[in-house]
Amino acid sequence: MKTSLLFAVVATLSGATVALADPGVEAGKVTFGQSAALDGPAAALGQGMKLGIEAAFAEANAAGGVEGRQLELVSVDDGYEPERAIENTKSLIEIDQVFALIGAVGTPTSKAAQPIATAAMVPYIGPFTGAGFLRDPSHGNVVNYRASYGQETEAWVKHLTEDLQYDRIALLYQDDSFGRVGQSGVTAALEKRGMELVAEGSYKRNTTAVKSALLTIKKAKPQAVVMVGAYKPVAEFIKLAKKIKMDATFVNISFVGSSALAQELGEDGDGVVITQVVPFPWDGSNPLISRYQAAIQSVSGDAAPGYVSLEGYIVGRIAIEGLKRAGGDVTRDSFLSAFHDGATLDLDGLKLSYGAEDTQGSDDVYLTIIKSDGSFAAVDKLASAN
Repeated sequence: MKTSLLFAVVATLSGATVALADPGVEAGKVTFGQSAALDGPAAALGQGMKLGIEAAFAEANAAGGVEGRQLELVSVDDGYEPERAIENTKSLIEIDQVFALIGAVGTPTSKAAQPIATAAMVPYIGPFTGAGFLRDPSHGNVVNYRASYGQETEAWVKHLTEDLQYDRIALLYQDDSFGRVGQSGVTAALEKRGMELVAEGSYKRNTTAVKSALLTIKKAKPQAVVMVGAYKPVAEFIKLAKKIKMDATFVNISFVGSSALAQELGEDGDGVVITQVVPFPWDGSNPLISRYQAAIQSVSGDAAPGYVSLEGYIVGRIAIEGLKRAGGDVTRDSFLSAFHDGATLDLDGLKLSYGAEDTQGSDDVYLTIIKSDGSFAAVDKLASAN
């Protein structure tokens, strides 16, 4: 493989013998690449991840970088479309010659891009998705941060059935690989309890065409609708459901984009549930959160804390830790070995662990509810609104 041969090549320049570094590694810089939705219906997700990663990199750069190297992020828009993610990934690896890919957004886009990165053994760090296929250790180049969608959907069903004693649960999902991963997780969690969905409906990615799904689900009179989608179509579904007086608890997956969803919903957001995979971004007493808040402010003075940018910041910190552990002569192999050989990371109290068979740093799932003013409350269990 060309990339694996590269760092074994020795060149003679001006009579000196110089070992060539991996792509993206220079004497004073390491370059990372990001393909994510920076425009379109899922733009808040890509922009949030980008902000968080840039904040982590800027924080490290201000302290002298890593081994004297500054960290740079090249971000390109894929519009949450797999075909564009493929083009971007090839371009970032072949043209921009990035050291690693970081902060991809979405299951369908990652499903398209990850095999390209794996074939080139380019590190694929912190994708914003809980899809199970990215947790397969045989890839050899994927480093995940977040809990899986299976863990989130299990938490949904556990809280709905135990806290609220619900037995009529319906599902809205995006009709693609992302939605179907969530669908499988919900189905498995229900089957574990001897239950099944009372109804399900879907919508097409990058649209808000949810009316047909709403009518199908409404007929089943569900007590809860669990939702595997992005913020715009999910918001449209909830607003329409409330308009036609559908009395149900709405539960969302972390990928939805919490702040963007709350903003889209306005007063209709009151009581909407979202599972999260990062700590509460407004808890300034948490050392990690305090650093994160200062870091995003240094990058953008009007930046507000949020779940997506916090995840981006954590992912950026994970990449920084990998570089530190790889040492001054960092290569893609040494970077990945820092995780595969067994690593415990402590990010200001947030503890993550990796190993040869464990590519996922965190198993944590947190429960939150949107309040009437659009802010969020962290809760341990669900309570009936009645």
